[in-house]
Parts: sequence; C-alpha cells; structure tokens
Amino acid sequence: MKVTNAEIVISAVSKKQYPNDQLPEIALAGRSNVGKSSFINKLINRKSLARTSSKPGKTQTLNFYRINDAFYFVDVPGYGYAKVSKTEREKWGKMMEEYFQTRENLKAVLLVTDIRHEPTRDDIQMYDFLKHFEHPVIVVATKLDKIPKGKRASHLKRTINTLQVEKGDLVLPFSAETGEGKDEAWGILKKYL
Repeated sequence: MKVTNAEIVISAVSKKQYPNDQLPEIALAGRSNVGKSSFINKLINRKSLARTSSKPGKTQTLNFYRINDAFYFVDVPGYGYAKVSKTEREKWGKMMEEYFQTRENLKAVLLVTDIRHEPTRDDIQMYDFLKHFEHPVIVVATKLDKIPKGKRASHLKRTINTLQVEKGDLVLPFSAETGEGKDEAWGILKKYL
C-alpha cells in the first residue's frame, strides 16, 4: 500500500475522545519497547510519526493515527513495564479494556512480540484477552534481523506454541530495520480494511 497521508489525530484516554468518522481500525498491542512505533513507522515509510522512545512505558494513551484517510492504526499503551505505578497500570487497563470491549470499528489487533525472546506471561494474557473478545489477532514477531536465518523457524515455532496461536490467526516475522515482512503485513491488513 502506498501511504500518501499519515497523521496523529488524537491521543485518547476514553471513549468520548475516540474519532467518530467510522473508519476501520487496526490496534497494536505489545510489551513496552517491543517495537510497535517502529512497526507503524516502517509500514508508512515515515521516520517518526509514531514516536519511538528509549524509555519504556512512554505511550500512556490510545494514539489514533489516520492513514490515507482510509483507516486508523491505534497504538495502545505497552504493558509489562515495572516502573509504572500500580494505579497508573490499572488506569491503562481500564482504558484498554473499554477500547477492546466496545470499539465496533476495531477490525483486527496486531500483537507485537520480540522474536528473540519467548512470549512473556503478559503476552499470553494479552493474546487470551483479545481472543476472549473474539478479535482477529495477527502476531507480529519483530526484530527478525537480530536472529540468524537458520534459527528463525525455531524462534517462530516457539512463539506460536507459547501463545497457543489459534487456527486462523497469523504470525508474521518482521524487521523494522530491514523492512522484511512489510509487504506481507500490508497483504494481511488489506483483508481487514
């Protein structure tokens, strides 16, 4: 997909603030610092529309990025970052629960994981949570360039087995560094848009 127009429309904390133009939405969930912003930036060929940070736990709102006036990427706060207070985490939890439970425009969720590491308890919990609400999930296994080619299949298999990925859900190996997986990502996303 050729992206000619991409902009952040709103950083929302509640339903009242969600855009109401009825465009389809693809949400991105994942641990803090796993590469959600880098994934968005790579897909839309921008350096820094989605702000990346060396400090985990930076995204504290639902960030709605309108792409080509056709759909939204919705970046949700990263989970699993210890330096965030319990109160803050509970607030994020409620905000994300409201979004995932009530948002009719939500067409699919990209669960972003780091292929170098086995998915964490938080990743498994997030996958199960999304499946509970019957969302189609595409697992994006980032940082593919950091794994030797000969070991990629075993790392991918570990991700699939650990998350117990359901039939019909896809796992996409991806590198924001090299762009590997980018065309496949657009191919998958088009089905939901």
